[in-house]
Amino acid sequence: MKSELLEVRDLKVAFTSRKASLPALQNISFALREGEVLGIVGESGCGKSLTSLSVMGLLPKGAEVTGGEIVLAGKNLCEFSAEEWCKVRGKQAAMIFQDPMTALNPLVPIGWQIAETAMVHMPVSRKEAHRLALDMMERVGLPRAEQLFREYPHQLSGGMRQRVMIAMALICKPQLLIADEPTTALDVTIQAQILSLLQVMKEETGAAMLFISHDLGVIREISDRVMVMYAGYVVEEAPVKELLNDPKHPYTVGLMKSIPDIERKDKPLYTIPGRVPSLAERGEGCPFTSRCPHAESLCLTHVPPLTEQTANHFVRCHLYTNPGRDWEGDE
Repeated sequence: MKSELLEVRDLKVAFTSRKASLPALQNISFALREGEVLGIVGESGCGKSLTSLSVMGLLPKGAEVTGGEIVLAGKNLCEFSAEEWCKVRGKQAAMIFQDPMTALNPLVPIGWQIAETAMVHMPVSRKEAHRLALDMMERVGLPRAEQLFREYPHQLSGGMRQRVMIAMALICKPQLLIADEPTTALDVTIQAQILSLLQVMKEETGAAMLFISHDLGVIREISDRVMVMYAGYVVEEAPVKELLNDPKHPYTVGLMKSIPDIERKDKPLYTIPGRVPSLAERGEGCPFTSRCPHAESLCLTHVPPLTEQTANHFVRCHLYTNPGRDWEGDE
């Protein structure tokens, strides 16, 4: 069995100001083995992108880690200085962002943006970095690499820009690759090409991957395991096929029911009632209480623990910690 590359233990992140501290992530724990793909899924505001930014040490202004550990290759990243973080990003861990147009520098040719990563983290000359960048551009399927090397981000299509981001992320052969909704802004055909490319590059490099998406179809394609997040909590985690075939948490069940089904085209689309609570609205109990068909008084006051229901299938719900209770909302 491959060893664990990344361990996140009871991670807590909050947005702080002079007046208040609002928890955004609560007790996030997961592990990622070498060569494994862990999908993180959830709707906007659930904390999936904040989790990835925490792992990369790129939290936005006002956010800070208030508890827990992020251990990469045996080292606790939460104890790193800014200088130590710079040595990790790009070399041991790399990230592909959702919108390459805003992630790329519009004033620098794309080839030199790729080469710069190699020059920062590897003992190579400018000439050698140029060669490595051209090689990586060809490996990720960018045509006319020599010509494209001198072009700027605005001259490329969305799919080509995303390939540039992948080349930048992989040129130093990182152990961990984080892909934050890398196909969201792309059409379906290009999306399939990028997913295929990520799978090929993962096999070639042996990198572990955190793949973040709100699309369960994409998660099914690329992930080995999937972690469902809601309002800053992990609510379910399991091998991807098991979770999609047998979802247990009421929120996961709702997500699955929300997927359009061509065989039910005459029926209205299912939507989970209500909305995700804002940071200021999150109380002491389960954050899904106001939207849950099984909610009762216990849910208002106590957050359920994440418990293992079957082998490697974890659920955070009182429905499973107190199976004998008479649940409201059951039919």
